[in-house]
Amino acid sequence: MLAAVSPLPWYVAGPLIGLLVPILLLVGGRTFGVSANLRHACAAIPLPQGAKPSFLRYDWRTTGAWNLIFALGIGVGGFVGLRLLSDPSAPLALAPETAAALAGMGITDLTGFVPSQLISWSALATPAGALLVIGGGFLVGFGARWAGGCTSGHAITGLATLQVPSLVAVGGFFAGGLLVVHVLLPFLLAP
Repeated sequence: MLAAVSPLPWYVAGPLIGLLVPILLLVGGRTFGVSANLRHACAAIPLPQGAKPSFLRYDWRTTGAWNLIFALGIGVGGFVGLRLLSDPSAPLALAPETAAALAGMGITDLTGFVPSQLISWSALATPAGALLVIGGGFLVGFGARWAGGCTSGHAITGLATLQVPSLVAVGGFFAGGLLVVHVLLPFLLAP
């Protein structure tokens, strides 16, 4: 049971994720990615074809059903991992320096999966919380479609297949993450 509730070490989990890409490509002829599922899910809405925009008029069952099932598996796996194999009331496992930096920004409730002071209904009702959750979600979704893929698509599949645009995109992901963590988040959470 301990092996089921303990995370895999990076040197096991990383190669397993890395091997998924060539196996999926060689065996199934498919590229790994998640962000295209929004398009597949919208195309699967049972509306007459004439009522859908041309972007959503395609055979989603042939091109996207496997990807929708994969995304459903991610959700089910997350639920099982969080609700059945872990203690949701346990504090986040953070380095003391990270906990101190968060406390400096007023984030002190580190119980649960995410800090409730950042991700909760009450946080969403604040201007900073709404900007972080709604604005951040919109930018992630828009950016993933504009860049032709999300972080997993570019960082795992794109880099594994030596795509230069994916290298640029991954550099942008890291730069954006550093900018948000070190500049935007402290600015938004400043008292």
